[in-house]
Amino acid sequence: MTSTASLHEFCARRGDLAAPCRLCGAREFNLCQALDGGQQVKLFALAHRLQLGKRCRLFSAGDPVRYVYNLTEGTVCLSRSLADGRRQILGFLLPGDFLGFEPGETHRCDAETLTEAKACRFERPVFEEFLQDNADAALHLLRLASTDLAQAARHEVLLGRKTATERIASFLLDLRQRSGARHLRTQPLALPMTRSEIADYTGLTIETVSRVLGRLRSGKLIELIGASAVRILDDSELERLSGSA
Repeated sequence: MTSTASLHEFCARRGDLAAPCRLCGAREFNLCQALDGGQQVKLFALAHRLQLGKRCRLFSAGDPVRYVYNLTEGTVCLSRSLADGRRQILGFLLPGDFLGFEPGETHRCDAETLTEAKACRFERPVFEEFLQDNADAALHLLRLASTDLAQAARHEVLLGRKTATERIASFLLDLRQRSGARHLRTQPLALPMTRSEIADYTGLTIETVSRVLGRLRSGKLIELIGASAVRILDDSELERLSGSA
């Protein structure tokens, strides 16, 4: 893994300190979008570049909030475990999402990679100082937080009001919309999460998830490509079944 220092020195020799940020596939829609070249250089100097394997734990509920993360590649799952062992998945994060910036001194959920991933990690106090000195970055982070709140509100409706079929249809359409907005492939659409994780996100059982996916496949609305991808074949009907029209 290339360290922050060695990569920074490499770019300095080329006379282009901001090159890693410009080559980042998530730059168009993450925190760095709001920064000019000079600000990118300053932020990059504060970052520790992480290359993470599958099923790597970034932090757990109750851990002190020492770092914040800018996800640049891969998928991360946010979840919370109940005392009786049940788990609720709060969301699936994609490149461009920011995580770990929580109120209070401890994390309130677990964060785990579902795929190989890359992220820029920042020490929280240092990052907060950067935001104080760079209003554009702080404003953009506020906009990202507003998007997260809207996503959380949609998830609440999914859990509280929708049928099993509506939940799965909504999940697939939402994941495709978010993936497309990040320039990720959508046909077929990657499903890096397990059926169990889809169940824990939609508030269903594994059996119900499998049954609904099978029904959508039989109805020729989707094509399942193994266990890790899906091709949406009938947008309008899936949209109708999602109950979101």
